[in-house]
Amino acid sequence: MTGMSVLDPETVVMALSGLLVAAGVPFLIHRTRAWSGWRRLSLPAAVALPLFVVLHAAVVLTEPLVESGAVRLAVEAVLLYAAALYWLPVLGTRHRLSDPARSVYLYLSMPLLDLPAVVMVARGHTAGGLAMVAAMLPIGLAALHITWRWVTQEESLAQAAAE
Repeated sequence: MTGMSVLDPETVVMALSGLLVAAGVPFLIHRTRAWSGWRRLSLPAAVALPLFVVLHAAVVLTEPLVESGAVRLAVEAVLLYAAALYWLPVLGTRHRLSDPARSVYLYLSMPLLDLPAVVMVARGHTAGGLAMVAAMLPIGLAALHITWRWVTQEESLAQAAAE
């Protein structure tokens, strides 16, 4: 550990960044689902996921190197835009995945999005890396919710068919 306290600016930035990506952006998309712009921005999941994973890794791994507040703000804005592209196949209407595909998409993305934070921990930025991992737990909760809804729906359909 680098001797940092939990409330170091790096830790707060990493936690807020992760929380915005994992909870803030999906909340915004959910609340503004009727906005026609989401349909225009939406990409297929096979494009959105790798794009976001690579961009997220680049942002997280270069975060400690960025000293300018303006540059950091611009990088975070690009990350949030990419996060919206990542969430649209799950929450949007165009290119929306089925429930099973949404479950796989989210479960697949979780370890990929945590890898940069693990690298941060390995480099000695323990508090920031762990804050990022913890802040992104809502992705797992969304995956569990979608999976549970899908399984219970399938079970209801199977029971109805058996009757």
